Amino acid sequence: MLTDPFFYAVAIPAVILLGLAKGGFSGIGVIAVPLMALSVSPVLAASITLPILIVQDVVSVWAFRKTWDKRVLLVMLPSAAIGIGLGFALAAFVKPGAVELAVGAISMVFAVQRLWVERATAPVAEARPEGLPWRGVLAGIAAGFTSQIAHAGGPPFQIYVMPKKLARDVFIGTSAIFFAVVNWMKVPAYWALGQFTRESLSTAAVLLPLAIASTWAGVWLVRRVPGRNFYKIIYGLLIAVGGKLAWDGASSLLVG
Repeated sequence: MLTDPFFYAVAIPAVILLGLAKGGFSGIGVIAVPLMALSVSPVLAASITLPILIVQDVVSVWAFRKTWDKRVLLVMLPSAAIGIGLGFALAAFVKPGAVELAVGAISMVFAVQRLWVERATAPVAEARPEGLPWRGVLAGIAAGFTSQIAHAGGPPFQIYVMPKKLARDVFIGTSAIFFAVVNWMKVPAYWALGQFTRESLSTAAVLLPLAIASTWAGVWLVRRVPGRNFYKIIYGLLIAVGGKLAWDGASSLLVG
């Protein structure tokens, strides 16, 4: 188990952010691994984070188990498995920095465009045709791939699902189930790469009580956000997360 005080100084806020993300404030959890990587290697940070995410998924899925969209999951989950497989197979050839830069830039453009389109209207639920399933397939592949390569599966998921204007709890429930399954799909790859060590698992275990408490706190907070404001908050978070990913990716490529 890690005993460095500085690690816990950055890991505690990282786990709290993960909990808030799992509770419904989608996107901000992407900051967790970079925070932990200030103290340990990114590989170790990711291996500590995955067991924590899996436990947090149990809380978020339970909290929103009655509100989710079946069609989104049927389209995106099989394609996410393809993306995870591609990420595992191509990890040696793909620079995480390039993935982060691309995902970050696309996320910011998407969120700004949506805020501009909706500036004069309240973000209430509206009936939208399902459209061509290939959009969801591509989004699922992208979400699985970026989750495996750069732990950034949230933006591709949001870019596909947010324009559907699902009710707040349906959006959160669908996201919770999707990423709960995706995180379990990533376990064999992490195991094959030898990333689950005694050190990483014992450190994750120490952080689990905080992880569970912060996820329930996120659930409590998000249910007190008016539905009409929820999507504006998520778009704002997507811009912030996209900016962080783009900055990290560009910095990584320039240094490399």
